[in-house]
Amino acid sequence: MHGIEAIVALPMTEVESAVKRALADHGFGVLSEIDVSSVLAEKIGVQRPPLKILGACNPQIAHRALERDPSVSLLLPCNVVLESLGENSTKVTAVDPSELMTGEDFNDLATEAKERLQQALSQLPS
Repeated sequence: MHGIEAIVALPMTEVESAVKRALADHGFGVLSEIDVSSVLAEKIGVQRPPLKILGACNPQIAHRALERDPSVSLLLPCNVVLESLGENSTKVTAVDPSELMTGEDFNDLATEAKERLQQALSQLPS
């Protein structure tokens, strides 16, 4: 699966704050957070490097998409994944909405959402 990706030379805890600010700057709020590493450790005793999924949503784009087809709710919110690559490196990957919302009815919305997510990730520290 293809995503919108950035590598940030900072620890994941610092990058998470920067990602949330960047998303907010581009109209996205974070609706959910899943600490995958903690869940796996708790539920099945597996230890893995830090991995967190943020469920990001731009309410205006979501509303317009739902007006066109309520089943688009299956694709909401947009996942933004933070993955620790070591002490001072974090990979940030956002879902590419144009890969999920296919068809002519959604071209404009998918493009807008993708551009906003690209802009948000591009403003992260390098």
